[in-house]
Amino acid sequence: MGITVAVERRLPADIDRPAEPLSRGQRSASDSGGLSLLWRLFLANGAVLALVVVLLAVTPIEITAPIVTLEQLLILLAGLVVMLVINLILLRRILAPLGRVTELMHSVDPDRPGRRIDDVGPGHPDAAKLAAAFNGMLDRLEAERRESARVALAAQERERLRVARELHDEIGQSLTAVTLKAERAADNGAADPAAELRRIADDIRSSLDEVRRIARELRPEALDDLGLANAVIALCRRVDARDGPRVRLDLQGNLPALSAEVELVIYRIAQERLTNAVRHSHARSATVSLKADAETVTLGVTDDGTGMPSQLPAGTAGIAGMRERALLVGGRLSIQSRPEHGTEVRLAIPVEQEDA
Repeated sequence: MGITVAVERRLPADIDRPAEPLSRGQRSASDSGGLSLLWRLFLANGAVLALVVVLLAVTPIEITAPIVTLEQLLILLAGLVVMLVINLILLRRILAPLGRVTELMHSVDPDRPGRRIDDVGPGHPDAAKLAAAFNGMLDRLEAERRESARVALAAQERERLRVARELHDEIGQSLTAVTLKAERAADNGAADPAAELRRIADDIRSSLDEVRRIARELRPEALDDLGLANAVIALCRRVDARDGPRVRLDLQGNLPALSAEVELVIYRIAQERLTNAVRHSHARSATVSLKADAETVTLGVTDDGTGMPSQLPAGTAGIAGMRERALLVGGRLSIQSRPEHGTEVRLAIPVEQEDA
């Protein structure tokens, strides 16, 4: 089972996507005039040097080399101090807009979205560009946060709906049938009470098996009891036993110690990918690899199915869900797919980051 999340396949929709409109901060940066910060600093230092040249040209100050009098040394030190003070005043005035932008950046609260840096003062294009870049970053972060929350809530509701349907359709109907059998046996008497009780016990046992299956899908008990490697082996065996692709497992024996969160992410991504191979790709075989080296734990899942379409339909949450899980543990998810040539999903999680 090979999770090596490193699939950064750009779809045509991403390539041909029209440019987004400029935000207020970006418009202010593009529309603002004035000299850049480089030229402001250059002119300020040039003005100080020009002042020194003028003073040396029009004043009767004479400096000999080497300096032999205390008066000449004091004149040089006084000139140096004056130059530094003037330079400090000019630079402080020039860099003041950047300080205001920095203060506004610290005042932005992620829990109170919508606040932006709008006013950095006229005639400061560099500060306006910095504010525009910061505003653009906030726009992307807030949009990603909203999308992530939407995907998480949608996935949660789909899972709840699936469990509710299975409980109603499978467990509910089975227990209803058992109830009716028990009532008939109690009311009418059974010709063979022992056989009737055995049939009822078999029905109850089937219902318990369904409950265990649902519980196993909600939280893999093998992962808690036996660890990641054995849980992946059990997952592959269950998928292989169905009427679907033959699953081959390439498992490294000595995996490093991982946190429960990382193990769950690896297991869920493998489960999601094998489920897609069974339901959507019509694959005949699949390979799952799980390996580790000194720096990375890698999961890879490959199938020989129909591959992914060039443009995914709207509402596709499987890939988004896998990518969100990978980001939660600092992993990198990659997907490589060609029509009619199968799909490979790889997830790579840094071991050093996990140890930290």
